[in-house]
Amino acid sequence: MSKEKLLSIALLIVGFVFPIYFGYNNYQEKKRLKTANAELTNQINLLEQTISRNNQIIADNELSKRELENQSLERQEQINEQLKDNDCAKQFV
Repeated sequence: MSKEKLLSIALLIVGFVFPIYFGYNNYQEKKRLKTANAELTNQINLLEQTISRNNQIIADNELSKRELENQSLERQEQINEQLKDNDCAKQFV
């Protein structure tokens, strides 16, 4: 066989093998990326749900804090009202 014929056969083989090899690798990488994308999307959704729950907890805590402050002020006003006519309450200790 001549060198030219061997070279032609080698180029023909390379011309078929490399595209198949790269095509298969590309297919595998695409599959891997789709799986990774799905996992990351699920993690993002879970984080968004956690953030939403945490924001609701913060809002509930702020509301409770304001309610407790209002109750405290009301009770202090009640105490002051009850003690305003009490002579003992007016004396220094």
